[in-house]
Amino acid sequence: MANKVIITAAVTGASFTPTMNPHLPYKPKHLIEDSVKAAKAGAAIIHIHGRNAHDGSPTSDPEVFREYAEGIKAETDAVINMTTGGATGQTIEERLNVVRTLQPELCSCNLGTMNYGGFPMIPKYQGQWQHDWEEPFLESTRTEPFSSSFADIEYMLKFLQNETGTRMEFEAYDIGHLYTLAYYQSMGLVKPPISVQMVMNTLGGIGPDVDNVVFMVRTARRLLGDDIEISVLGGGRYQFNLITVGALMGCNVRVGMEDNLYIGKGQLAESNAQYVEKARRIFDELVLDIATPQEARERLGLKGGDNVKF
Repeated sequence: MANKVIITAAVTGASFTPTMNPHLPYKPKHLIEDSVKAAKAGAAIIHIHGRNAHDGSPTSDPEVFREYAEGIKAETDAVINMTTGGATGQTIEERLNVVRTLQPELCSCNLGTMNYGGFPMIPKYQGQWQHDWEEPFLESTRTEPFSSSFADIEYMLKFLQNETGTRMEFEAYDIGHLYTLAYYQSMGLVKPPISVQMVMNTLGGIGPDVDNVVFMVRTARRLLGDDIEISVLGGGRYQFNLITVGALMGCNVRVGMEDNLYIGKGQLAESNAQYVEKARRIFDELVLDIATPQEARERLGLKGGDNVKF
């Protein structure tokens, strides 16, 4: 375990809504400030989704991402990782246009179409919704799978990387996704170093058991070889349990409000920096060092912050 732990702060995603936590950042000023604090706390990578400023609903508008990215870049050296996952209801063209336009150092690449179930959260917040879009959006995850076809993946690997120089972080929600990635590696479309994000505890994907973390990590290393950077995230209340297991296995980690709204039992988080600070406290106790943004760039084979379009 000679490598330092690369911490990603996933500051906002499409899983949660403003009703669920009043501190969920979606206005540009708030999101930028929160991202900067997370970076200063020790996050080498900031992972972002787009939100409409007026109501927090998901958007794939590149100009929204540009405003976030320019603000974060102005105050930190953190790597900015942009989603191509977006949200249900967004087309592949909409999701990829962000990367085509802004050409970040790193972007996500989901390894398969899957059911991504956010609908079980509806009963907890019934009658409390702040915005009209929230409940229908969560309900849509019952009927509409998240689409990432083989054709979508192949387009990203064959064309998007070459056009933009953006490296892929491959999102693996289940064990079969690793075999998909190994297939594309065998076809020569995936080049090392390979970055894999293990996503645990999404309804429709692999569950949050420690055995599953061990199984996923060992399988990834067996299939993909030694030149691989694995990151582990745990959804909801399993976040810190699973990242600790991952870090002890020599992996990187992801924390933040994309995956979890609580910093402790019954305690809503007030910022993404809180997650990074808590992770650092755990890793300090375990004598695990934290990677800087530049160290992350070198290990992930990134093109550098001067070679982006924002």
